[in-house]
Amino acid sequence: MMEPPQPRTVGIWSPGVRRVPHLAAFLGAERLRFRPLLRSVEAWAGWGRKPNTARPRARARREGVPYLGLEDGFLRSVRRGAAEPPLSLVVDDVGIYYDATRPSRLERWLAEDDFEGGELARAEALIRQLRKTGLSKYNHQPDLDLGPKKRERVLVVDQTAGDQSLRLGLCAVDFEALLETARREHPDAEIVVKTHPDVLAGAKRGHLERAGGVRVVAEPAHPASLLAQVDRVWVMTSQMGFEALVHGLPVTCFGVPWYAGWGLTDDRGAIPPRRGRTRSLTELVAAAYLRYARYVDPETGERCEVERVVEHLDVQRRCGQATRGTVVCVGFSAWKRGFLPAFLEGPETRVRFAANARKAAPHLGQGGRLVVWGTGRDHELASVARQRDVPIWRMEDGFLRSVGLGSDLYAPASLVLDQRGLYYDPATPSDLEVLLQEAEFDETELARAARLRQRIVASGLSKYNVGRRRPVAERATNRYVVLVIGQVEDDASIRLGCLDVRRNEELLREARRARPDAFVVYKPHPDVVSGNRRGEIPPATEATLADEVVRHAALADCLAVADEVHTMTSLVGFEALLRELPVVAYGQPFYAGWGLTEDRHPHPRRTRRRTLDELVAAALLRYPRYVSRVTDRYTTPEVVIDQLLEARGGPDSRLLRSWPARQLRKGRNVARYGLRSLSLQLREVLHHDR
Repeated sequence: MMEPPQPRTVGIWSPGVRRVPHLAAFLGAERLRFRPLLRSVEAWAGWGRKPNTARPRARARREGVPYLGLEDGFLRSVRRGAAEPPLSLVVDDVGIYYDATRPSRLERWLAEDDFEGGELARAEALIRQLRKTGLSKYNHQPDLDLGPKKRERVLVVDQTAGDQSLRLGLCAVDFEALLETARREHPDAEIVVKTHPDVLAGAKRGHLERAGGVRVVAEPAHPASLLAQVDRVWVMTSQMGFEALVHGLPVTCFGVPWYAGWGLTDDRGAIPPRRGRTRSLTELVAAAYLRYARYVDPETGERCEVERVVEHLDVQRRCGQATRGTVVCVGFSAWKRGFLPAFLEGPETRVRFAANARKAAPHLGQGGRLVVWGTGRDHELASVARQRDVPIWRMEDGFLRSVGLGSDLYAPASLVLDQRGLYYDPATPSDLEVLLQEAEFDETELARAARLRQRIVASGLSKYNVGRRRPVAERATNRYVVLVIGQVEDDASIRLGCLDVRRNEELLREARRARPDAFVVYKPHPDVVSGNRRGEIPPATEATLADEVVRHAALADCLAVADEVHTMTSLVGFEALLRELPVVAYGQPFYAGWGLTEDRHPHPRRTRRRTLDELVAAALLRYPRYVSRVTDRYTTPEVVIDQLLEARGGPDSRLLRSWPARQLRKGRNVARYGLRSLSLQLREVLHHDR
């Protein structure tokens, strides 16, 4: 493979380029020097072929060093332009990809180089991901439904007037002539013209002068949603033409974009003789997305692979689109308001807070949503929802939550946002229950679930990650160890999910009755141990029913010695399943009823048998929302695991019994998340102003 240069010191002329975040990482440079007077750089960099690059290009020629042309990558960000820094740039030491008048590094790779089997396999996997996720250069626009397709539908993509890719892309005709040709060659088709996002934003002009006989998409529309509804795409030089190829559509080009001339497009422009080689779609993807574009990790700002950026953009788009519009959060405490906006954020999301239903009503418009914590039934809120025809969504802690207790006011790393009910209320179907009853999971997702499960088990992570590492059940020599998990007795999951056994003492008695010869280890809930919540068993009763009571040991140490786990509805039952331990469920937790647990009360709605990795895929990959403590952006469970492991073992993992110490800790956390709330609100204002 022809490798581009890797200069250690790069000169920058433009102040705008200088402000690009993580520029040194993109360039692979050790130092960036802004307008150095003396020859002291190994390369100069500028933004593509813009007029303001004349000076750095001249300096590069005079000093005999490369000029590196920069441009946004093909998977740039969620939002456009200045609203969000790029996660991808191209760095070209030969030309720039949209300039067909001369070679570029990308063109040379396609014209002269070969691709290895590993590259092609990655490219094929990337094509599948791009088709599945629908990711584009920008990913903030909503999906648009064009309505029923009654005849052939042809998409014609307009571009901005004066676009450099038109001037340098050897366009055969102007846009009006292209449109007329499309009409003539497809006389019976519905012609749909897509307006460029910069035109919709009012930043630039387009080319369409007369709209007679065509349908103009003059509202925001995500490219993939349009591509899924058309039969053919016509472009001058738009990158959307290549995205159409990725999605399996035929493409006609009236200019010479970088992907034209390789045997994949219907080319009406004058293809340079340099492009005389036939290439596959997989090879084009390998060249453009794997070699040409460079990527930085959204968490660390360091160089990364395209797959990491795809993963990040996909979760931003999925979560952000789900909350599009106005979201009114009703009855949330001041502390929760500090972290909540990050779990509801989206390109077009407005988060509002209201103390009650009456105060929520004025904020609701078309497409609004009400969000409440837990399963509480508020008749006034339900009445407002009916009058305004808006749904009520319910929110709760996720299953990989924090290092530190929620009752000590530690913000969660994951929450669930359920449109039907909540996972711990078996009386009503929840989004999680529907996933487990109906969803299908492909091999890639199940493999990811298996890796996630194995990592959680190996690292000993749990929901709260509190307690000290210490030996458990050392006296249980050659005896069957039953771990009994206590809960907070007024917890909603017990109130809603238990039919008979509802108290910790009853659970412990039932476990002893079921396994009379076992070594019984009883672990009270951390919130009960800390004194924050109720559920204590008298010490004399504990001593009678349990062989050992562990209050301060880490949950992982308890599970490591257990042969079986008994619980009412505790999440620890799920964590035991992750470790492939037998679990006896006395209530109806979300993980019961799928053939993986011994159920005291089988649930009549849960008829499907699931594998452990299907349960993990539903409960940890699809159901929760995760937010990074570094970026305050949506993230993946894998990133959250990294962050929890980094924080575990610090002072936040210690359970405090002293009332003054607990109040000091709570005060610190309130202050911390109050500042975080202000930061999130400021970011939202800046994004919407742009």
